[in-house]
Amino acid sequence: MDRKIHAAPTLVYPESDGEPMAETPKHQQVMIDCMDVMRHYFREIPDVYIAGNMLMYYEEGNPRKSISPDVFMVRGLSKKELRTYKTWEQPPTLDFVLEVASPSTYARDFNEKMEIYAKILRVKAYCIYDPYHEIDPYCVGFRLMGEVYEEIPFVNGRIPLEVLGLELGERDGVLRLYDPAKSAWLLTSEERVGDAETRVIHAETRVIHAETRATEEARARQAAEARAQHAEAELEKLREILKR
Repeated sequence: MDRKIHAAPTLVYPESDGEPMAETPKHQQVMIDCMDVMRHYFREIPDVYIAGNMLMYYEEGNPRKSISPDVFMVRGLSKKELRTYKTWEQPPTLDFVLEVASPSTYARDFNEKMEIYAKILRVKAYCIYDPYHEIDPYCVGFRLMGEVYEEIPFVNGRIPLEVLGLELGERDGVLRLYDPAKSAWLLTSEERVGDAETRVIHAETRVIHAETRATEEARARQAAEARAQHAEAELEKLREILKR
């Protein structure tokens, strides 16, 4: 009797935990906007990887040892497409993590996740933000000191994040990143398009105003030339009269 040869079972690391990306559209928009702004800011730096809502496995051979940061950034990794993040294949430590919290998740964000980020993933800067302001504090940031987190004090109403060179805070009630070097809030793609369109409109308005002024000045010159010609003609008539 022939023996059947079976393929060895393959260890599977799922790409999804079956949970929605975020609890509400507002939570989702915060995540999308944060990733969008950071990707644009670091677009010219080749080894800065930014992603979110991705399953991250931190123990090889154990698919149950995973976590899914809402937004994260890591240096030393090229901007390539990843389906999951494995710390034994990619950089094992992270630079920045943002969790968009709610009353149903804040306990895990402040306890279980904070423990993993501090002691296993060694996240240098960890921030928690509640867009509805239902938890207290609704916006808080931590820096890693050894294996524990130390809260980062607010400066000018924002959380300075040295690892990013940016500051995190609210602008008109919406979470945004601020560039202290330029004293300016970073804009999302939609805002950048709107800002560019506004600049185009302003430029077109300036051109129209300049053309209008040029037309008015040309008309004024023509009127002055006509008056000069009329005066010359009158003068010539007077000369003729004097001769006679």
